[in-house]
Amino acid sequence: MTSTTASATAFRPQEGARVWLTRFLALDAAVTGANGLAYVAASGPLGELLGVGGGLLFGLGVFLVLFAATVAYLATRPTPPVTAVKAVIDANAGWTVLSVLALTLWLDDPTTAGTVWILLQAVTVGGFAALQFAALRRYRG
Repeated sequence: MTSTTASATAFRPQEGARVWLTRFLALDAAVTGANGLAYVAASGPLGELLGVGGGLLFGLGVFLVLFAATVAYLATRPTPPVTAVKAVIDANAGWTVLSVLALTLWLDDPTTAGTVWILLQAVTVGGFAALQFAALRRYRG
């Protein structure tokens, strides 16, 4: 009877949701950090390839590296603060919307590669937001 009680208390749906939430945060941090570092290190050549100004990419790269560091920190917390996780989800949703708006309204002449990259990035970041939101809902019960 003791083993049944022990295994029943060992399985907690909220704990599984926390694990998935931290995994999704960690994946977000890794992808965002790599993207940001690429923008910082190669803003000129990437700017030419994408048809976007190198200065803009450099600034975005710095922002992304700092954002990724923050998200990575949250991913390492035993209990990620709900308010901070919501802020990450909101930022990811905002990035998704702004990417599409930038492509349609603000950017003058991105290359085909730039258009594809911006859309791919919007879908990826939107996916992070959706996964994090779903995990957070389960985590909070």
